[in-house]
Amino acid sequence: MGSQKQSYIKLSSSEQLLPKEELLMIKTDKQSFTIGVPKETKFQENRVSLVPSAVSLLVENGHRIKVERGAGIKANFEDRDFAESGAELVDSAEEIYQSDIVIKIAPPSLDEINMMKERLVLISALHNRAQEREYFKALLRKKVTALSYEHIRDKTNEHPILHSISEIVGSTSILIAAEYLSNTSLGRGKMLGGFTGINPSEVVIIGAGTVAEAAAKTALGLGAMVKVFDNSISKLRRLQNNINNRIFSSIIQSDVLSNALKSADVVIGAMYIRNDNAYHIVSEEMVRNMKKGSVIVDVSIDRGGCFETSRPTNHIHPIYQVHDVIHYCVPNISSRTPHTSSYALSNYFAPFVLQMSEHGGFSQLLVEDPGIRKGVYIYNGKLTFGRIAKKFKLDFQDLNLLLAAFR
Repeated sequence: MGSQKQSYIKLSSSEQLLPKEELLMIKTDKQSFTIGVPKETKFQENRVSLVPSAVSLLVENGHRIKVERGAGIKANFEDRDFAESGAELVDSAEEIYQSDIVIKIAPPSLDEINMMKERLVLISALHNRAQEREYFKALLRKKVTALSYEHIRDKTNEHPILHSISEIVGSTSILIAAEYLSNTSLGRGKMLGGFTGINPSEVVIIGAGTVAEAAAKTALGLGAMVKVFDNSISKLRRLQNNINNRIFSSIIQSDVLSNALKSADVVIGAMYIRNDNAYHIVSEEMVRNMKKGSVIVDVSIDRGGCFETSRPTNHIHPIYQVHDVIHYCVPNISSRTPHTSSYALSNYFAPFVLQMSEHGGFSQLLVEDPGIRKGVYIYNGKLTFGRIAKKFKLDFQDLNLLLAAFR
């Protein structure tokens, strides 16, 4: 662990010329934080931001962790698991929001923002399309520093947290489809996959990103026949290379896609439409021509959906039928597997806090890491996302200029 910690410390050339006594002070100039883990209040958000093993790691490194009672129950983590890992269990959300750093899954509500002490560091999702002007104004009034984990990039310019969650969602979407396909009253009573002497199930995946890749791997692992459609040849080629399997792939052409849907047992919608037009890749007529009891899982429903017949559902009432085709359109699929998804998030958050500590604070870390800077939308009460400022007519500050004092 010691060598891993030292790897976080990067000294400039000028610092390397300092006397050994001053250099030693720099190497040991790390901070300890009080970190709050609240119980999520958003509807059907079942995950928790830090799992007990991550709490133990942070406590061993000198940090104080406060966990609201019941925060991990829905993800199958008991309060005693956190207590045995060194966390302090607290009864009120108000106490959580007096911490130096608050790590949560969903964006905070206005009530939660009102509980925050000034100048804390908030790490959460942003979901900027769903936010209103008052959300940002409330955070600005608290002079917080807010980091959106879905916007963070790594050294390869990828989104590491979204990548992990997308892999979980892709695999889970196939398992969900298998559950409903085998249903004898709504589905076809058919096992998803392949079996000796029987034609394999046909799975059509629309999109060729991380979700689609994970779905394809899972479906192939079960023995299904997989067809992937996307408008990007480079994405299709990358998916073929990553799964190391020659599968059917095609750009999206209505007649080719329509024919594939007619014989499909399962269709996964994993392609986001990046414009404001009311455009759907799969028309209602295409759905009408699908087999009775086949299954649609529209992973992209939070962006409007791939199917004309899609509408958002939830984990309590996850499905409905249109033209005898089962539709599963739950926006937050990863919350269906909260134990696994919590680990995926926590595996990033805990090392992130250690990194902050080794750099001597969040501002110093931002100076060193441009990928993390991509996720900061408020810094010390200043809005640093230009498109949000433009949308809501709020004052904008350039983050690089605000960090100049730390360079």
